[in-house]
Amino acid sequence: MSGDEQSASGRYMDLVVGQRGWFNLLLYELVVMVAQKRAGALGLLLRKKMYPWILGSVGSDVTFGSNVVIRHPHKIRIGNGVVIDENVLLDAKGDSNQGIDIGSGSYIGRNSIISCKNGDIALGENANIGWNCTIAATSRIRIGRDCIVAAYSYIIGGGNYHYDDINIPMCQAYDDQGKGGVELKDDVWLGSHVAVLDGVTISNGCVVASGSTVTRDLPTMSISLGSPAKPVRQRRPGEQVQQASASTAEAPQ
Repeated sequence: MSGDEQSASGRYMDLVVGQRGWFNLLLYELVVMVAQKRAGALGLLLRKKMYPWILGSVGSDVTFGSNVVIRHPHKIRIGNGVVIDENVLLDAKGDSNQGIDIGSGSYIGRNSIISCKNGDIALGENANIGWNCTIAATSRIRIGRDCIVAAYSYIIGGGNYHYDDINIPMCQAYDDQGKGGVELKDDVWLGSHVAVLDGVTISNGCVVASGSTVTRDLPTMSISLGSPAKPVRQRRPGEQVQQASASTAEAPQ
């Protein structure tokens, strides 16, 4: 944004619109000005009709709440029957990424941020992202089918600051790929205020209790809690989890 060699309009197109050209800029501005903040039923209708003009693809019966902000919209693809609540940010920015895919039947709660920093984010069918969540990728994040991510949870895929060399400010020692991203397999439930850090795979059917921090892979059908999160019980009757720290675990709230 601060490069002297570019015009202000060029920097704006690169950061927000994602495509150069006056037609792309004017179309984006028209949609934002007319539809983005419009309240009530008229606003819902305008966004339903106008947002597909700038998005990569949009299925049928998609609902956009008021003030849904979209950046690099041509790299955002949305399936059928998706609901995106108020004040959501969908930011697919990057110069070499694929962007954001949202599977059919998914829901993204109000005030949530789905943000790419030259990374890719994919939500499977019927994914449910609660209020005030942040999902940010500099490499890759995949959330499978039928997953629940409860309110105020945070998922980061890729990216890390190195601190070994004290002669270099940490903000300048950034590795955008990190450990390669995050994957939540199908039917995973993250409780509220859960943090999932880079390099983690959470296997099918896992439950992670509220307030936990996931720093390592979690086994299939396990219930985990703590910081760092550790499996404490199996969902399958009669099966045990190795190195369990407790005999029972409460489900997330």
